[in-house]
Amino acid sequence: MEDSNSNSIASRRLAAIQSHLLTPTDDVNSQIQTNSTAGEFFDDQRYSAVLPEELKSGKWNVYRSARSPLKLVTRFPDHPEIETLHDNFVHAVDTYPDYKYLGSRVREDGTIGEYKWMTYGETANARSAIGSGLQYHGLSKGACVGLYFINRPEWLIVDHACSAYSYVSVPLYDTLGPDAVKYIINHADLQAVFCVPSTLNILLSFLSEINSVRIIVVVGGADEHLPSLPATSGVQLLSYSKLISQGHSNPHPFCPPKAKDVATICYTSGTTGTPKGVVLTHYNLIASVAAMSLPVKFYSSDIYVSYLPLAHIYERANQIMAVYCGVAIGFYQGDNLKLIDDLAVLRPTIFCSVPRLYNRIYAGIINAVNTSGVLKQKLFNAAYNSKKQALMSGRKPSPIWDKLVFNKIKAKLGGRVRFMGSGASPLSPDIMDFLRVCFGCSVIEGYGMTETSCVITIMEDGDNLSGHVGSPNPACEVKLADVPEMNYTSDDQPHPRGEICVRGPIVFQGYYKDEVQTREVIDDEGWLHTGDIGMWLPGGRLKIIDRKKNIFKLAQGEYIAPDKIENVYAKCKFIAQSFIYGDSLNSSLVAIVAVDPDVMMEWAASEGLKYDDIGQLCNDPRAKAAVLAEMDAVAREAQLRGFEFAKAVTLVAEPFSVENGLLTPTFKVKRPQAKAYFSKEIAKMYDELSAMDPTIHKPL
Repeated sequence: MEDSNSNSIASRRLAAIQSHLLTPTDDVNSQIQTNSTAGEFFDDQRYSAVLPEELKSGKWNVYRSARSPLKLVTRFPDHPEIETLHDNFVHAVDTYPDYKYLGSRVREDGTIGEYKWMTYGETANARSAIGSGLQYHGLSKGACVGLYFINRPEWLIVDHACSAYSYVSVPLYDTLGPDAVKYIINHADLQAVFCVPSTLNILLSFLSEINSVRIIVVVGGADEHLPSLPATSGVQLLSYSKLISQGHSNPHPFCPPKAKDVATICYTSGTTGTPKGVVLTHYNLIASVAAMSLPVKFYSSDIYVSYLPLAHIYERANQIMAVYCGVAIGFYQGDNLKLIDDLAVLRPTIFCSVPRLYNRIYAGIINAVNTSGVLKQKLFNAAYNSKKQALMSGRKPSPIWDKLVFNKIKAKLGGRVRFMGSGASPLSPDIMDFLRVCFGCSVIEGYGMTETSCVITIMEDGDNLSGHVGSPNPACEVKLADVPEMNYTSDDQPHPRGEICVRGPIVFQGYYKDEVQTREVIDDEGWLHTGDIGMWLPGGRLKIIDRKKNIFKLAQGEYIAPDKIENVYAKCKFIAQSFIYGDSLNSSLVAIVAVDPDVMMEWAASEGLKYDDIGQLCNDPRAKAAVLAEMDAVAREAQLRGFEFAKAVTLVAEPFSVENGLLTPTFKVKRPQAKAYFSKEIAKMYDELSAMDPTIHKPL
């Protein structure tokens, strides 16, 4: 839209936009206003503003954040001079030089102690030394640098060095198999790889097949313990501490990047095929995080716990925001099973996680309540219902409930968490409500992907409605494209539905060296097609309802979204993970369930069942019946339709994991692989169902 100083044009435009805004709900009054000097409009109460896709024609179907409806955010409003990740870190070092920045409990000898901290100023010195060291070894501007280890302070120091000296950082998943790591190193032509002793061994196993690598730097390894490489390899192997000292002895000035330079290539491991390299510029990442600084507030007094993989865009974007705000970042000790211990020592104020962990927290609390005795159970229920009612109606809950019940629960995460974030997959609405009540803090869910530099939509703090993922990031616009084969259209009543498409400064540059796959997802108008199906709720809030790729059709013609059903079954106490299967030859769904061994054994003890091991218990028909009954109860409560119920279940003791090929590194089920892995069990379940009902066929 063009600006105009004419009041009459401004008034007409205002009237046009107002007429296309969603009908105000009872609790929210639309207050779209003009800015008489710029002729722009904003809506200071509603979540989204609706605009036409084309100025003179087309539907009014493009949604933007009401915080910035006519101009997409590209820079931090308070610091527009920050154009790159390097600028962002320099700003933090200048503003918070003596503030704690990077904290770790892991000592040099591998033992665990109290958190030791590096300040922003100290980190800046280390960053300069690492960057100078890489220049000393001949790496020129634009060289790709691999990071092959889990979260620890050195990861961010190397990343900041890459930004300062115009290198491109390329995270390598610690959980990726050797073949995928080798593929990424060669595909991205990595010239340097930072690793730890355990991942060094993997690199050395295919050293002769990674010809672009000139230097391997071992974090946490001593030079005298490093193996000597044959001179013919052309690779220099040295410790991180030696590189730092080389950098200190041979300082080089920064080689700052431009906004449009590539900052990182993030390889996403899909459920099929080889990893795809998502190319993100400094402009992409700064736009994304700058826009997020409007609805989400971090402060220099905050402490953030870092345990979500830094190789994922969710954690990476959180870290960029933390730097901008001068937040202290404490790293976990590297073992998810000991995260609770780390939380107790660190006592973070910001806790970002994924539904998988929130589901476990929920199940743990519910299980503790249910086994605590009748009186404590009644007290918890009374406290929960009273506090929930107060929160939902906007009243302040009675402090007595926190004192009697919830402070003990809060203490599990250190007792100081004021902000909980959730992303990566859908969080069940009642689990979100549960977290808000039990932890008494903001619980915000976002939706995004690597290809959009993280967030596409995010909930606003103070929005008590759960079951949606909020309104658009102020740095993008969102529309729903019709998917006629699934009967989703923008004309659907009462709410428009369709494939979620995103456009704006956060959208990636393309897949590295892969024009074909890039064109498959970005159309000629610049819209990125996500493959997710969404629905607009009143107020301009987006709800994810389906997945375009993962759907399949049952024999009777009903479409199934297995992700949605698995998310429902995640609340079943017996279930650690589930895989829902169905196809067009069968009218029923079947389930493979990786059981929670503790809950399973507790149940077996209460039933007086004898067994030699958990595998034998999983094969017991009584165990299967108990799990299926619990699944049915959870499905009824979630109001799944009859054909969405699993009609048979196979219990397995071995969890789905990246190692056994059943999960991606972002913990999504690899469906084709799971189907092949469990083909015998699936066939057996359909055989048993067929014996009961001849209309059910066995899968091919």
